[in-house]
Amino acid sequence: MRANQFEDLKHKVQEIIDLIASKDNKAANNKLLEVSEALDELLDYSDEDEDLREISKYQVLLNQLFQKINPQNE
Repeated sequence: MRANQFEDLKHKVQEIIDLIASKDNKAANNKLLEVSEALDELLDYSDEDEDLREISKYQVLLNQLFQKINPQNE
């Protein structure tokens, strides 16, 4: 998988963090859903162990961000 796909994910995750910091949880949640879908698509087409490990790191991070945005869903 190309490194630029992970760079793109990194930038999008940073956008989510910035939206959370600015207390725009609705926009952060929408962006999180968008990134989650992109990550699922990457997962569907990845078969290299290194890529799968990187994807799993992003999945954990997105789950943590989701909990931060939606604390009542715990």
